[in-house]
Amino acid sequence: MGEGCVGGEAGRRAGVGMAFFLNDAAATENLMMAAALARGTTVLENAACEPEVTDLAECLNAMGGKVAGAGTQTITIDGVPSLGGAHHRTIPDRIEAGTFALAGAITDGDVTIRGCRPDHLEAVLSKLEETGVRMEVGPESLRVVSRGRTRAVNVRTHAFPGFATDMQAQIMALMALAEGRSVITESVFENRFMHVNELLRMGADITIAGNTAVVQGVPHLLGAPVMATDLRASACLVVAGLAARGDTVISRIYHLDRGYEAIEAKLTGLGAEIRRVKG
Repeated sequence: MGEGCVGGEAGRRAGVGMAFFLNDAAATENLMMAAALARGTTVLENAACEPEVTDLAECLNAMGGKVAGAGTQTITIDGVPSLGGAHHRTIPDRIEAGTFALAGAITDGDVTIRGCRPDHLEAVLSKLEETGVRMEVGPESLRVVSRGRTRAVNVRTHAFPGFATDMQAQIMALMALAEGRSVITESVFENRFMHVNELLRMGADITIAGNTAVVQGVPHLLGAPVMATDLRASACLVVAGLAARGDTVISRIYHLDRGYEAIEAKLTGLGAEIRRVKG
């Protein structure tokens, strides 16, 4: 962009006060970045509290921004004329770490995840503990040890620090094989059960009523041709396929690549029989 768009007063947006109806992380982050270069002060109410929001605020401040309150529901941004370069190390991906943890749990595995932030996954780890999975938690590492069939648990998604909606599909795969009945309630996003029909193809016993899925655990899943419908649904199908009997072929895996880098290589390193094929 030209200098006038970034640093000139004529091209700068004016700060505003804004309250979110839903505290959405992506919306909070986008408005925070826009407000960093706006004239005056912008106040975001009912802002998202996810670690990624706090991490972005720290990066903006390292670049010369003035962002206060990140990690709370009220964020105040005093606009500056320009931002400069900075060195900033981004936080580990908590959803990727959670997905590998569930992959270990569903396969009776023993998986150690290094370079993660278990403190960002407390709600997920709490539910995993309820299922009977054993964990060893360090400041930047997590070991998941699963032996035998897990117990069914109820899950309700919430904004951070609650159970992440981005982990809902993956834990549903685990509950499909758990002992007993679980109730999974999606309270963050609509239409987030598109993976259910694909799990049904694999032999899962799931009934949907509105924003609630009732999952009756079955002894085993069967491999089947399934289709990824979004990013987390594709991760769910990978997790389910690891534990299913026979081969599972997942199409439309471009969804998967939006959130996981070389997931098949990492899982192969853990002993999984998984490969990427070209149709």
